[in-house]
Amino acid sequence: MEGEPRASQARSSDLPAGGAGAESPGGCSPQPGSGGSCALLQADVLNLDEDEDDLEVFSKDASLMDMNSLSPMMPTSPLSMINQIKFEDETDLKDLFITVDEPESHVTTIETFITYRIITKTSRGEFESSEFEVRRRYQDFLWLKGKLEEAHPTLIIPPLPEKFIVKGMVERFNDDFIETRRKALHKFLNRIADHPTLTFNEDFKVFLTAQAWELSSHKKQGPGLLSRMGQTVRAVASSMRGVKNRPEEFMEMNNFIEIFSQKINLIDKISQRIYKEEREYFEEMKEYGPIHILWSASEEDLVDTLKGVASCIDRCCKATGKRMSGLSEALLPVVHEYVLYSEMLMGVMKRRDQIQAELDSKVEALTYKMADTDSLTGAICKLEDRVECANNALKADWERWKQDMQNDIKSAFTDMAEENIRYYEQCLATWESFLTSQTDLHLEEDSEDKL
Repeated sequence: MEGEPRASQARSSDLPAGGAGAESPGGCSPQPGSGGSCALLQADVLNLDEDEDDLEVFSKDASLMDMNSLSPMMPTSPLSMINQIKFEDETDLKDLFITVDEPESHVTTIETFITYRIITKTSRGEFESSEFEVRRRYQDFLWLKGKLEEAHPTLIIPPLPEKFIVKGMVERFNDDFIETRRKALHKFLNRIADHPTLTFNEDFKVFLTAQAWELSSHKKQGPGLLSRMGQTVRAVASSMRGVKNRPEEFMEMNNFIEIFSQKINLIDKISQRIYKEEREYFEEMKEYGPIHILWSASEEDLVDTLKGVASCIDRCCKATGKRMSGLSEALLPVVHEYVLYSEMLMGVMKRRDQIQAELDSKVEALTYKMADTDSLTGAICKLEDRVECANNALKADWERWKQDMQNDIKSAFTDMAEENIRYYEQCLATWESFLTSQTDLHLEEDSEDKL
């Protein structure tokens, strides 16, 4: 049992304030714009050839939209060109702030695991205090994700990082892995906090506020093993039957997800390979400069030239290290998060189809009078409501997700472009300075020869 330095008790009877995110039976919550039709945007995806190489993966959605949002007055400086790309600022006032920090290792006779400190600050009336501090381990995050999917089967739940890294052969508890996971868990909780419906989920509130023993007790309040097994069997049976008449808009969604998944996985794979090659190049450069210094000791006439080359290599090496840091912090996590989002989206579509398949089976049974007509009619009415609710929730969340995705992808690539410009400008200036110094040196030598 993990101890909490300072945590307030959370009452499971508390209800979401304002009713904006109140859950209804069947896991359906009101969604903004759920009554309107969902105009699906056409996917502009990168047309890249498939790459079959296996690569290292950090931790495992969405139109890669074109970037024609530059100002019509094109400035001459590359950096100022990039800065012309503007994004709309969020105008909503936040009332829930979450920080994940201070990972801590725990060793028991059975297992070794990491817990993370979670600090929550809020002005919401349904919380008993304005600030909470708890510690959670990875399996607690998994529980929260499962409860959110159970309560909101057709909302797009933010992805969690994978539990283990296999391909990269990275030690499970080294500092880089723990920090990468901490950032991903921080983003996971804050995406839930920013979601118009998930943020009011009762299990989310308990996760943020309950002491360890309270959370353990709350987990046991869920459905029993037999009930979960029954739900799983029904879900599998529905998926085996399939959906006969999936609405056209969800066919378009499904096609989008398949193409997006293919392209974002390929970009993730190539980006990881580029980063690996950059790292190898960086290690080589660190050894390259000192060799010129050693050489200069035996070449009296080339001392200035060799030392100048060594200095340029050293400065370019430092610029390369900074560029790699930007790549690993700004681009790679964003791309990989949307790889995970593509998997989440496939799960959402499958759950929507399962609800519709269950309805289709009841309608078919009623058609052939395979069971009691009255009971079937009642079940069909309930399932029709569930299907409508699930469809409206998904349509509303789909548009919200696509907008977030487009902003995230655009921001990540523009940040990468700015970093590349800075890097190449710095390297260019370094080598131009070297050439200027060599030209001045030759002029001085020619003057001395004439004298």
